Amino acid sequence: MNFELFIAKRIIGNKTYKSSVSAPIIKIGIAAIAIGIIVMLIAIATGLGLQQKIRDKVVAFNGHIEITNYDTNASDESQIPISLNQDFYPEFKSIEGISHVQGVATKFAVIRTETDFEGVVVKGVGADYDWQYFKEFLIEGRLPDFTGMRNEEILISQYLANRLGFKVGDKFQTLFGENLNKLPRTINYEIVGIYNSGFQELDEKFCIADIRHIQRLNKWDANQVGNFEVFIKDYGLLEDKTKAVYQEIPSLLNATAVDQKYYTVFEWIKIFDNNTYGIIVIMIIVAGINMITALLVLILERTTMIGILKALGSSNWSIRKVFLYNASYLISLGLIWGNLIGLGLLMVQKYFKLFPLDPDTYYVTEAPVYLSFNYVLYLNLGTFIACLLMLMIPSIIIAKISPIKAIRFD
Repeated sequence: MNFELFIAKRIIGNKTYKSSVSAPIIKIGIAAIAIGIIVMLIAIATGLGLQQKIRDKVVAFNGHIEITNYDTNASDESQIPISLNQDFYPEFKSIEGISHVQGVATKFAVIRTETDFEGVVVKGVGADYDWQYFKEFLIEGRLPDFTGMRNEEILISQYLANRLGFKVGDKFQTLFGENLNKLPRTINYEIVGIYNSGFQELDEKFCIADIRHIQRLNKWDANQVGNFEVFIKDYGLLEDKTKAVYQEIPSLLNATAVDQKYYTVFEWIKIFDNNTYGIIVIMIIVAGINMITALLVLILERTTMIGILKALGSSNWSIRKVFLYNASYLISLGLIWGNLIGLGLLMVQKYFKLFPLDPDTYYVTEAPVYLSFNYVLYLNLGTFIACLLMLMIPSIIIAKISPIKAIRFD
């Protein structure tokens, strides 16, 4: 065991750092580290969780990448059909990291009841549709089944059900307009399920029905769809995958990433990153200042010991290491308590959902939590290193202490 570590352990082991003067300040320093790590864990976990939840809701209605005809305008209604006979369908084998491709079509419609009406977009899907996102959104009934014969099953949102007084099992008339010279065509749908994504801007718009109705209304062939939705495995590679998809599809088709189609939403959730970074910086500075104060008190209390060590031939750096060892111990205590409390609170929220949020503002009903070993590890290491580097500054005072004056210091 080296000399500095031996002295440090003696100080800690004999609890001499817990004198009547330094004890309160040291406890405040440890508490500042603990509170800082708690706040940072909560900020990161809820920030990332909220980003993922909102992103997944938008992806559920659009896919990560949308392939459309270049001649299609920005309307939500499918206009120019695309053939299913594509090299990338049903599997995009030429690009790694793509999990699923599905063909869909959309058409404007009006739901009419005896007392009311509502404009919607009917999204037609087929047997290739991936329901994984809507399984989570489903709150009543079941998901439609379009693997067999064409049927009139439809999935509507809770928002529309509440506005129009619908429940599972009800039937309603839907009007589809073609042009001003023709009467609208009607389809009598039966509600088999009600979903709630929490994203009202989308819930108030979309109903999910059989794509074969859209094909029939548009006079398309059975192998024609309005657009393709492409899902990728890693959202972090969205930009690269979008470029790769664009390079692989025919020249008459365009590929658009979901963050570009819903630019406003994704720009809004990026603000969470700035808030999180700001919280991390502030918490580390506050914790560092408290630890600097605690270290200064320890140095002042140990002035006589510093003088003795210098008189025995110890270098300034070796004595500084004694106090940095002590500071490391105190920082570690704060991190341990902070992680225990912070992760405990996050686990409680993750499984018991105690803290609600306004879905009209945040698009979710409760504060979502995302936990990952990687960011917890990096956060703790970063905090430890940052605080330790900040403590290098007050430890310079040791070099200014004169052995003779220090030994006589009382």
